[in-house]
Amino acid sequence: MTVKTLLLAGGTLLVSASAASASGFQVNLGGQKNIGMGGVGVALTLDQAAMFYNPGALAMVRENGVQVGFNAAMARSAYRPESGGGQSNLNNKLVTPFNFYAGFGPKEGKWKIGIGAYTPFGSELHYASNWEGRYSLTDINLRSIFAQVTGSYAITPQLSVGAGLVMLAYGDVDLQKDVPLTAQNGAPTPHVTLNGKAKQSFGYNVGVLFKPSDKLSVGASYRSQVDAKIENGDVRLRDVIYSTGAAFTATNFSATLPLPGTASVGMAVMPTEKLTVSLDANLVFWSAYRTLDFTFSGNNGYAKDFAKPGENTDSRLGSTTTNGVTTYNTSSSAKRYYQDALCFRLGAQYKATDALTVRAGGFFDQAAVKDGYVSPETPDADRIGLSAGVSYEFAKRFGVDASFLFEDFLKRSQSQSDLLNNGTTDRVAGTYKTTIAIPGVGLYVKF
Repeated sequence: MTVKTLLLAGGTLLVSASAASASGFQVNLGGQKNIGMGGVGVALTLDQAAMFYNPGALAMVRENGVQVGFNAAMARSAYRPESGGGQSNLNNKLVTPFNFYAGFGPKEGKWKIGIGAYTPFGSELHYASNWEGRYSLTDINLRSIFAQVTGSYAITPQLSVGAGLVMLAYGDVDLQKDVPLTAQNGAPTPHVTLNGKAKQSFGYNVGVLFKPSDKLSVGASYRSQVDAKIENGDVRLRDVIYSTGAAFTATNFSATLPLPGTASVGMAVMPTEKLTVSLDANLVFWSAYRTLDFTFSGNNGYAKDFAKPGENTDSRLGSTTTNGVTTYNTSSSAKRYYQDALCFRLGAQYKATDALTVRAGGFFDQAAVKDGYVSPETPDADRIGLSAGVSYEFAKRFGVDASFLFEDFLKRSQSQSDLLNNGTTDRVAGTYKTTIAIPGVGLYVKF
């Protein structure tokens, strides 16, 4: 439980978030109208946000337009240790993911192009001081911005296809934890901070939309895996006296984390001109995330996990001694073993008047993190979400969207024996419980 543990958690937190509206550390806040309908969108052509949910649907969006939306994620998380005792609550701050889209093309033409920017990953979490898991995590501040360029073409009035180039344009993380070093002679508890910026990396988003009639549409899309890479991230250690901190020579680290691909299918039914009902299913390929590996510029202050039979290990100094020769570790690996996860979404909208549209929806999302692998930065669990939304349009050109999403995570418990059996003792045993409230607002103009 030293710098190595911090770094292993930190790589996960490069892309973890409030975990709003998706399993693991994936977020699904792509468009304000869609949020109000439980996150459906694969078979819909509501607005320019179609390029996020299904690039093939963009060509079927009637008007050109520009839109921007903001959300305010407010999480409440609590942890109770396996041994009992008091409950630790998360001291969260407001997180404000955003989305922006612009779509253009000839009004009577067959094609559309679009650009978008959104923040699918981002979080700021602060656990109470001296909580039981402080040696796994105390604080995190995460920011990320993705960009997408999209082209969409209507092969026939009923069938359209599209593709988008996706880029992780900006990402950084600041992660902190306490370090349980001994022999500090009354000095403050050592504290480590990890800070790194992700390199720009690319992926793609493809989709198809089919409308056999005015009352039915079906769609499918695939968003590819994107690898998040950190090089020359900073490692900073404070409050460590020389005798116990001499082995902590690592000042930089490098790591790569896969952001999994997602396959989605959807169907929308329009029983009347005013009512639309839609159903989506998403499969996230989390099983690509098996281990998290790090390379350090110096030793990482911990050797116990890497000792071979017959070796003596001093975990305080992070050294391994074999035949009288002492070496230090410059790499580490931690188990993740995520599992593929399904999410089912249902939403509806009703056009009450020419200017007013109301929406509602919900979803059930499976956890990606297996039992015995839950960590404080991603206390993932099966969850249920409910949402509502409304739009009001002025002069058939300008409009405002509002949405509200509430997520309830089922209680998630793991025991110390689970951690020992899985070799995941860099985490803490106990029970996690999380809820998230996410109001949002957006503005749009059509032309």
